Amino acid sequence: MNRYVLALLFVAAAAAANTNVPPAPHTGSFSLSGATIHTVSGATIEDGLLVVEDGRIVSVGNANGEEADVDLGGLHVYPGLISANTVLGLVEIQAVRATVDVQEPGPINPNARAEVAVNPDSENIPVTRANGVLAALTAPLSGGSLIAGRSAVIQLDGWTREDMTLRAPVGMHMSLPGLRVPDGMEEPQRRRFIDQRDEQLELLRTSFEDALAYRKAKAAGEIDEIDRRWDAMIPVFDRELPIFAHVDELMQIRYALRLAEEFGFRLVIVGGADAWRIAELLAEREIPVIVSAVHLPPQRRWEGYSTPSENPIRLFEAGVKVAIANPGGTFTAPHERNLPYEAAEAVAWGLDPDEALRMITLYAAQILGIDDRLGSIEPGKDATFIVTDGNPLEIRTEVLRAFVQGREIDLSSRHTTLNEKYGERLRQLEAGE
Repeated sequence: MNRYVLALLFVAAAAAANTNVPPAPHTGSFSLSGATIHTVSGATIEDGLLVVEDGRIVSVGNANGEEADVDLGGLHVYPGLISANTVLGLVEIQAVRATVDVQEPGPINPNARAEVAVNPDSENIPVTRANGVLAALTAPLSGGSLIAGRSAVIQLDGWTREDMTLRAPVGMHMSLPGLRVPDGMEEPQRRRFIDQRDEQLELLRTSFEDALAYRKAKAAGEIDEIDRRWDAMIPVFDRELPIFAHVDELMQIRYALRLAEEFGFRLVIVGGADAWRIAELLAEREIPVIVSAVHLPPQRRWEGYSTPSENPIRLFEAGVKVAIANPGGTFTAPHERNLPYEAAEAVAWGLDPDEALRMITLYAAQILGIDDRLGSIEPGKDATFIVTDGNPLEIRTEVLRAFVQGREIDLSSRHTTLNEKYGERLRQLEAGE
């Protein structure tokens, strides 16, 4: 087959919309009772009663024999899980370039906005929410970009990207080149590495200086023409918008801290494989960490194999605000449904299960600035929650129902369709048809 025709077929397959139909906005009221309600922010309520009106939670408490519209006897209610480091909606098939829209060309793109590129029909979205993840931070990919642009929190249901966007912008995303010279480099290669590293760091620092100078000039009325790149940086220097620094190495984290101190912006560490090494300093400066991810090999050959898994508990015990996320990047977009198992890995190495759950619900919402809407089951918050037959951190637990702002969403996906298809094949074989 002609390779151009084959490429077009790949693109056509990738562009096909998922068949899930978003429900209409919720109006009126309904109540659920009989389930164990895990509020996350407060006490767990046995035989709870949850009342929803016009997409918001209006009351949570004990049923005390009161009848409800739906009896969930024996089941559990949890807030929807939040994935705090994704490219959901920006990537469909990693190998098909036409379906990957994660970054703009060039190293400095603060004006880029993730939400405008979100594809509401992505097959990855229903696959992700089927396992309880109902909201996600989708961000421009920082790899290759020093300043990649601005992220958005999307809820995983809606007809359009406008329907799905819960908050935008959330943060400005920055990455740093590798600062530690790899062991064993010969001199010419070592010198080239250092020169390229220093050149990128100088470009990053110059960009901050230019953006800060632009802000001052605009405030003084000296700007004749708007520069969209530097205009997008003004909320960063006004401390309205944090910078999410995608850094893992200790040297990178320290450099990001120096930049934040020098230029006066708020900082969130993303990745943070070495963050446990300076946990006390991060706690002192009140810098949150989105640990991304937990189920990874250690950074160095001599480190214990459980080092990444123990990262969240070491940070938490030092007083750092922690969220747990998947690794991010184009290759993880189809696997965001595994978020609860990243948290479960940390539990296996000593983290309290309730704290692990908060790291993918309430703490994630607090770091992303959406805790007034999501992250726990409380009156006044969005009625975005899941109904399960057990703890979502357990791989055997099934998500039975899910609600986004009070509307019950379809939990079918490409995975469930294929399961039904090949289940039918087995049935036919067993029946001899």
